[in-house]
Amino acid sequence: MTELDARLFLPEPAPAEVRCTVVSVDDHVVEPPHLFETYLPAGLRARGPRIVEGDDGAEVWEFDGEIYSQVGLNAIAGRRPETATLEPARFAEMRPGCYDIHARIRDMDLGGIWASLNFPSQITGFCGRVFAFASDPEVGKASVRAWNDWLYDEWHLAYPERIIAGGIVYLTDPAEAVREIERNAARGFTSVTFPERPHAIGLPSLWDREHWDPIVRACAETDTVISLHVGSSGVYETPPGAPTMQLTTTMFGQLSMAACSEWLWSAYPVRHPGLKIALSEGGIGWVPMLIDRLDNLIDRSGYGRGWAERPADVLRRNFWFCTLDDPSTIALRHVIGVDHIMLESDYPHGDGTWPYTQDVIAKYWGDIPPAELRRMCSENAAELYRHPLPDVVLPLDDGINARS
Repeated sequence: MTELDARLFLPEPAPAEVRCTVVSVDDHVVEPPHLFETYLPAGLRARGPRIVEGDDGAEVWEFDGEIYSQVGLNAIAGRRPETATLEPARFAEMRPGCYDIHARIRDMDLGGIWASLNFPSQITGFCGRVFAFASDPEVGKASVRAWNDWLYDEWHLAYPERIIAGGIVYLTDPAEAVREIERNAARGFTSVTFPERPHAIGLPSLWDREHWDPIVRACAETDTVISLHVGSSGVYETPPGAPTMQLTTTMFGQLSMAACSEWLWSAYPVRHPGLKIALSEGGIGWVPMLIDRLDNLIDRSGYGRGWAERPADVLRRNFWFCTLDDPSTIALRHVIGVDHIMLESDYPHGDGTWPYTQDVIAKYWGDIPPAELRRMCSENAAELYRHPLPDVVLPLDDGINARS
């Protein structure tokens, strides 16, 4: 280990004791410097995203006249806590598992993670937002395709049993978005990430049917899961003088609750009963409260009437929810539906549980029946994203500490 490594990184962790088979439905990639140089058409590379060195020595993305930094809390897995900052970082200051698939698989093995769904990072805006508003649509569309081709060729195909293929689309052109959803679905992508609240970033609202109808219909027809990552439409608006990082991260659940309510009342889940929508990194503590409120709107105030189905039943059918642990509210899992709760490790973000994901499960969920643990830790995600599981799925029926 170099002097820099020793100063920045904790000692290499010992391999985790695997008590549960884990499919993490919310992890992230840090796009490597070669991505667009390799996957964009040669004639567009000069106008595409590229890594440049800033005045302070940081490696940042430059695209369309803007700078997109690799902020510290975006890639701090394995870092000493005191070194985590919000300043731009160099790739040498991240674990290689952030941007290299072979190193990522090694880290997944260290942390006891069987499979992973990976969201983009800063250069796409978590959901392709940056490319959707490119000044040159040709470059924006090509950058979307390049990102998907890289994720497919270098991450998914290298380890198809370990990496769930999730893509992005060109959000400002419905026809182009449909083409990319269909292209990706044909080669094995099972998810696409959209902004939580499209109108909040300048896209048409979900009630602009001309824009969203063909896109949502393509997802329903290809069985592509719509994945909504917290923060993909911006963060909680803080009052002047407030501690921004503390308040915005505290309010993650509020963002997911708002997004879930809007996607529910868009009526797309009613119009497409097989549509699948998953919310990432917002936790599950707010879901029972939302269900109670939806029932109240039918049974007491009557404000929610008008559908042949109860809104809470639509929520339980069409939506899936993601959690790091939610130790205080996991007891309400049956209100939500055990079949619609999934686990995340959030590697390599600041909230992430890696390399202690297995210990976190044992600490906070250790008294949950094994069959329910299997569902929440792996089986729900495997069914939703149509992804293979190992021959033996843990825990066995005799408990979380059983051995195969």
